[in-house]
Amino acid sequence: MKKDIIAGLDLGTTKVCAVIAEMNPERNTFDILGFGVARSEGLNKGLVANITKTAEAISEAVNQATNRAGIQVKSFNVGVAGEHITSMRHRNYVTINREEKEIKKEDLDRLEADVRTVGIPSDRQILHIIPEEFSIDHQEGIENPIGMSGSRLEASNHIVLASIPAIENIRKSVERAGYQVKDYILQPIASSASVLEESEKDLGVALLDIGGGTTDIAVYHRKAIKHTKVIGIAGNQVTNDIRESLGVITEEAERLKKDYGYAIESAIIRDDDILIKGVGARGNTKIPISLLTQIISLRMRELFTLVDNELRISGQKSKIKSGIVLTGGGSLLRGCKDLAEDVFGLPARIGVPLELGAGLSNEIESPEFATVAGLIRGIPGGKSSQFKKPTKKDNTVKKIFDMVKKFFNEL
Repeated sequence: MKKDIIAGLDLGTTKVCAVIAEMNPERNTFDILGFGVARSEGLNKGLVANITKTAEAISEAVNQATNRAGIQVKSFNVGVAGEHITSMRHRNYVTINREEKEIKKEDLDRLEADVRTVGIPSDRQILHIIPEEFSIDHQEGIENPIGMSGSRLEASNHIVLASIPAIENIRKSVERAGYQVKDYILQPIASSASVLEESEKDLGVALLDIGGGTTDIAVYHRKAIKHTKVIGIAGNQVTNDIRESLGVITEEAERLKKDYGYAIESAIIRDDDILIKGVGARGNTKIPISLLTQIISLRMRELFTLVDNELRISGQKSKIKSGIVLTGGGSLLRGCKDLAEDVFGLPARIGVPLELGAGLSNEIESPEFATVAGLIRGIPGGKSSQFKKPTKKDNTVKKIFDMVKKFFNEL
């Protein structure tokens, strides 16, 4: 029997990916035992639109992975995306009353429990609580406070919220396929764990995971996550623009994008003519690659401009010193790195999964598998929620707690 088996499930708009891996603690790598990909027809912009079709795609991808791995798995870390995702920062503290003043894990648990009392909309629940940094008696910049001494332990937390109905639909899809959700993990956090280097996270970096339906953003600075965002513009919109502009079917538009497309005209090597297959009474035509690139570049530039505005408005742009890392299937578009450098005014690179070991690892060493490669790593530095809906009893207990707290505050 294999030990330390972990499995990830990436539910994308264009494809569903499943991976089964074994952690190799000696080399600190992940050996990929099984891998499967199925066409996704049940999701739209990161949200489940058809539970039956999503469950069928999950079954197909997992069957491929388990057959190749030679083992069965029942639970998966599942990626979450979609424009329903929001994030917020929250600072809180606890006092250390024990005589020796040594900070223990139970104090971190108290900090987390306090964060979970923060008021949020009734249709949302906490997906992740990720501490950005700690301070002890106002000494800031502490990464791990356990074992240190002090009277006041304070934390800055990055809180990720998700729609409860959206998560419920993911759970139903996974369970209908015959499996269980071990953890829900925000996709840009998973991709970050897969493709970002620790030095980049320390200096300041923005990750853009360009998928089929959404573009996921994660910003890190001083090794801590500072900002997350999901934007509903990605590869499928580019394909749709080609389809509408050239009057071709979706499959032909996708082929033209992958085979001949560029994100920026300056990246074109040879401006050859390409054949456009006619539909119905329309005959075949030829257009230069530069015309196709103009169609693609308009949408990609719009996307990068939206991201740049998001980084500026959130106050994160100035923290990005090491540059932009592009990953996801959309980053495979030729000239994507050049366009990013032009729009952001920062250096850019393409991110591929790191620290993969033996087995079938070479099959997922590509930007399009960044998320699923990160899902097997779990949640770095944070905890997830299993999305148990609050009961009336839970709400009553919280109300009583708030009343008692208010009473003592007014004394």
